[in-house]
Amino acid sequence: MKNQCKVIGFDADDTLWENQIYYDEIAQQFFELVSDYVTPSVAERELYKTEMLNMEIYGYGARAFILSIIETALRITNNQIEGTVIAQIVELCKNLLNKPVVLLEGIEEILEILSRTPYTLILVTKGDLLDQERKLKRSNIEQYFHHIEIVSDKQEEDYVKLLRRINIAPENFMMVGNSLKSDVLPIIRLGGYGVHIPYHTTWEHEKTEINEKLERFWEIKHIIQLKEILSL
Repeated sequence: MKNQCKVIGFDADDTLWENQIYYDEIAQQFFELVSDYVTPSVAERELYKTEMLNMEIYGYGARAFILSIIETALRITNNQIEGTVIAQIVELCKNLLNKPVVLLEGIEEILEILSRTPYTLILVTKGDLLDQERKLKRSNIEQYFHHIEIVSDKQEEDYVKLLRRINIAPENFMMVGNSLKSDVLPIIRLGGYGVHIPYHTTWEHEKTEINEKLERFWEIKHIIQLKEILSL
């Protein structure tokens, strides 16, 4: 591929390492804990509603998820939930913060290859600051990135600010990630390159459809296919 790309940005959660499976696991355990009060489908619907209502207050990430679970538990039980169940929910949430960081297949290989090229690699992830820093440290891949951005959101205006901070034009920037909504579409609309790597499970809030013909866009099944896109 002939391009003007100089900087490659990588999403973290479900692009570099496993993430959503842990949230899904905790959510299912939560639904079981409140099954004496509501059905799993109701608990799931109410939790998602709480997360969306809390988005402007808490943002994204583990702590926002934890607080939304506790709030949902209290609301759907009319504050009648037993203290022992709340204690179990709190323990579930602590477990979420201590999950191992499992790199997806091919991540270390492609980062090692890219580290020997002229491309500048940066990490662009949203979520809880402390949790993302913890995961990055445990991942043992921090050394591959020249710059790390943990942002509150990934809309077009957030990418404009990012590109300004790193002093790079959109046409010189490529974003790689599992979310069309957060990782790919915003940067393409700004004039950059986007590479979508679908993950087998996606948070409902991140789901979207492409209703337009996209330029400078690729969808691949495996991260190692970046070699083909970049002609490495």
